Amino acid sequence: MAKKTDIILSITSGLLLVFAFPPFEFSSLAWVALVPLLIALQRNNTRTSFLLGITSGLVCFLGTVYWVFYSMHYYGYVAAPLSALILILLCLYLAAYTGIFSVLFNYIMKNSMRPAISVVPFLWVTLELMRTQAPILGFPWSSLGYSQYKFLSFIQVADIAGIYGVSFLVAASNSMLFDVMAFWPQKIKDTPLSAKWPLMFSVALYSVIIACVFLYGNERLKENDNRQKIKVSIMQGNISQDKKWEALFQREVIDTYKRLSLSVSEVAPDLIVWPETAVPFIFGYDSVLTQDLTNFQKQLGVHLLFGSMLEKTAGRLSNSVVLLSPEGDILSVYDKIHLVPYGEYIPLRKFFPFIEKITVGIGDFMPGKEPVIMQTPLVKIGNLICYEIIFPDLVRKFADRGANLLVTITNDAWFGRTSAPYQHFSMAVFRAVENRTPVVRAANTGISGFIDSKGRISQKSDIFVEAVLTNDISVGNQKSFYSKYGDLFAYLCTIYSALLLIGKFFPGKNRRYNK
Repeated sequence: MAKKTDIILSITSGLLLVFAFPPFEFSSLAWVALVPLLIALQRNNTRTSFLLGITSGLVCFLGTVYWVFYSMHYYGYVAAPLSALILILLCLYLAAYTGIFSVLFNYIMKNSMRPAISVVPFLWVTLELMRTQAPILGFPWSSLGYSQYKFLSFIQVADIAGIYGVSFLVAASNSMLFDVMAFWPQKIKDTPLSAKWPLMFSVALYSVIIACVFLYGNERLKENDNRQKIKVSIMQGNISQDKKWEALFQREVIDTYKRLSLSVSEVAPDLIVWPETAVPFIFGYDSVLTQDLTNFQKQLGVHLLFGSMLEKTAGRLSNSVVLLSPEGDILSVYDKIHLVPYGEYIPLRKFFPFIEKITVGIGDFMPGKEPVIMQTPLVKIGNLICYEIIFPDLVRKFADRGANLLVTITNDAWFGRTSAPYQHFSMAVFRAVENRTPVVRAANTGISGFIDSKGRISQKSDIFVEAVLTNDISVGNQKSFYSKYGDLFAYLCTIYSALLLIGKFFPGKNRRYNK
């Protein structure tokens, strides 16, 4: 059994992580948040380490994804007890990754002279990668690096190593501090050199790396921006979720977006963007409303990009985005690839047929097959729908295929006035930096905004307000290392972690410097 002090330490780590993320944004806490957990892990066995890791992770995820309850209960019409149960099960699943990290850390470090900095960041990144790419339940919310989205000189390295590189450096800071704390209580002069040099070397190497990261970041931020610019306008309609699909309000919703779009006619934007499922009808199926929108587009006279449901084969629908030309012609359509499990489709339906009955709000959309690059005379657009923007490997495929502007449309009304809209927006910053491609974000109820290719937020809206934002965007003009090679760094960390585990079959003769 874990001691009371160790349980308190693991809870402390979870709480520090919660406050490191939006909306609190005490990002500096992330640099020390793991230390209490590591201290607790070093003096316990494998089983207890797993429980401590689960505890820390559960506190962290309950504090950052609590909004799942709100979405399911208030908009999915799931009973409060069941919504609470689903939230707890989801958080336990996510916390299991922290538990696995804790077990592996305890296993590798036991009877080892390795400094923690040579283990922790590699394991942490490996588990973040696994959590992102897990089948069905891949959910990279609250990855450690996202807490640093405003630390611009630090996060520029994401164009090489992605979000995982930033998580790695923050985790390394935690483990280096732990190493020093574990080493310092002992008399340094009485400690053999064989125990001193790994720590000294690791601290020196990390210091050099972090200095290089900041130098690189500062140089990237200083670069002149002389690329082609286009003028983009975002329409934030602020349509409440409970009336969005009501037939009585159908015309009001459409007229809202028409009115907002006409308000920017004097600034003559090159592109107007409406949010996810902005039009409350099936575009192309409802002939009257489709023709009405097409006629309006001809009056508008600019490229219009909007979210809509489309009818596909066998009467099934897709969650899609449509690009219309100034003449009202359909130029391109993208169907959402990465659907929300149990929100937009029902995985494993054969084994869990009852799930359809307990969740009234569930849809069952047909997924898209591949990324689509939407082209206008001025820009090549890669469009992500809703939470697709939180999957770095999916986003980079659009950039790798030639997109020089990333657009993400979403309907964050599902989140209400929780922390989710702020966290969701912060993740888009990394997609801009990773791919050196600006991001335009159009949200139904906010947060909408513009992020340049260096992660700078030039303009953004508040939540639950009507808003019209217009900005000149410098489009991307070259592929970043990350766009070309993806999560190479994270996979190298995974290979190294596997080697650490294999190395345990060949234990050393000396024990680690701490008791």
